[in-house]
Amino acid sequence: MPRWVKEIKPAPPSLDDHSGDLDRLKRSLHQECGLEQVCVDLETIQSLPAMIRDSAYRLRLALFQDREKTFITGMDPAGSTKPVLGLAVDLGTTRYVLQLVDLETGAVLASADHGNPQSRIGPDILTRIHHAGQKGGTQELQTMLIQDLQAGIEKLCRENGLDHRRISNLALAGNTAMTHLFLGLDTRWLIREPYVPVLNDPGLCRASEIGLDLGPLAAVYCFPNAGSYFGGDLFAGILDAGLDESNEISLLVDVGTNAEVVLGNKDWLIGCAGAAGPALEGGVSEIGKPAGPGIIERVGIDAQTLEFNLQTISNQPPLGICGSGFIDLAAGLFICGLLDARGKFVTDKDPERFVKREGQDCLVLVQASQSGNGQDLLIGQAEIDSLIRSKAAMYTILETLTASVGLTFEQVDRFCVAGTFGQYIDPESAISIGMLPDLPLEIFHTLGNSSLGGATRLLQEPESLDIVSRTRDRMTYLELNVNQEFMNEFSAARFLPHTDRNRFPSVVRKLKTRN
Repeated sequence: MPRWVKEIKPAPPSLDDHSGDLDRLKRSLHQECGLEQVCVDLETIQSLPAMIRDSAYRLRLALFQDREKTFITGMDPAGSTKPVLGLAVDLGTTRYVLQLVDLETGAVLASADHGNPQSRIGPDILTRIHHAGQKGGTQELQTMLIQDLQAGIEKLCRENGLDHRRISNLALAGNTAMTHLFLGLDTRWLIREPYVPVLNDPGLCRASEIGLDLGPLAAVYCFPNAGSYFGGDLFAGILDAGLDESNEISLLVDVGTNAEVVLGNKDWLIGCAGAAGPALEGGVSEIGKPAGPGIIERVGIDAQTLEFNLQTISNQPPLGICGSGFIDLAAGLFICGLLDARGKFVTDKDPERFVKREGQDCLVLVQASQSGNGQDLLIGQAEIDSLIRSKAAMYTILETLTASVGLTFEQVDRFCVAGTFGQYIDPESAISIGMLPDLPLEIFHTLGNSSLGGATRLLQEPESLDIVSRTRDRMTYLELNVNQEFMNEFSAARFLPHTDRNRFPSVVRKLKTRN
């Protein structure tokens, strides 16, 4: 399988060949690797004469490409045993994930995840964009992120006995706003009609240009975006899911604070994105937490006895609830009759389960005596209302995109749910509240972190770059911000499971069984 690391043998100079060292290097890359547009910076040129002679005219080069150019990102004598490293980065709004890859073998060496430091400015993209619009705001946000990334990279390498200066290639996938802030680009026009980014295809730049201290020649590739809300993380997800290589019609959903969706196959692709809200990540509740020990990830409720069965990560005493657990909870409450079709608590069915806090009804999910922090774990009516809005947005995004190409949900062959949220979601629970369409469970596939998976694949398989380029060229982007049909359908979806229950026959059957 092709790799980003190549060994070449430039011809030694002779009295019959007075070509310069750089000319012979480029000629060798063309003849041995088929590369024509190779960018070589001054630092490489300065070190080339000694390197090429000390290595007896046999070099090991690390390369990186975008659709227009090739960079030399590392240079050693052939046969060197020093590692040549790549780094995949999933740059999320809330967290970022790092994954080290051996560029010669493609092996994944180590990974780590960290909180996004920009959360100190604001937990959501909109707040950060407004901050970036202030004097010095963009630079502040970029510096904050780059410094934290640098520290995270050095820590990951140090813990695994590696030198961060051996990182030659960095592949980064993030939403449009996060990619812009990473590169220090103006984000103001992302949120103003007609919602235009500075650029859609960042391609390659030197790591040193954005303040990262990696290998001396290291380059960064940022996945392209197709609009203000359809970012490189989804293009990486398309690569990871193999949508571009399949005849099947697939829906890919990457759920975070935004829901990014793509529909299609190897012949055509259409995508859109919209605000799903933090509820789907457990972010609206005081007890909403990222996945971790003691966090409730599964909830079951017996429809007859109303007994709760809670499953926490690592089986630790409960400390909070994550997005997948929140959806399980809402589904169970609705099916057993503790939530009505409007998403309102039915407190008189089990009064001991509810308390009043600041004038609103709250469900006592876990009593203080059984929690991991000695306090009641409560879910308020306002938090359920937020979940209803989020699930309505999610379903309407899917419905609008599918209808835009004249398809129904039943014509979808494969339904992929990505992201940390998608890794743990129970499709049956999501169907029960009307967040996902009522389709056979066997067509649903969870992908985990497809953004990181796509970035890693790009480092392992250089030919993946062609797939990303083809995908970018064939993608049709549907702008939901000005889509009136979306607004009309959104109102209809703000009920459990929907105002039109005929769309959810499996849920109707469950409700009949309860009654």
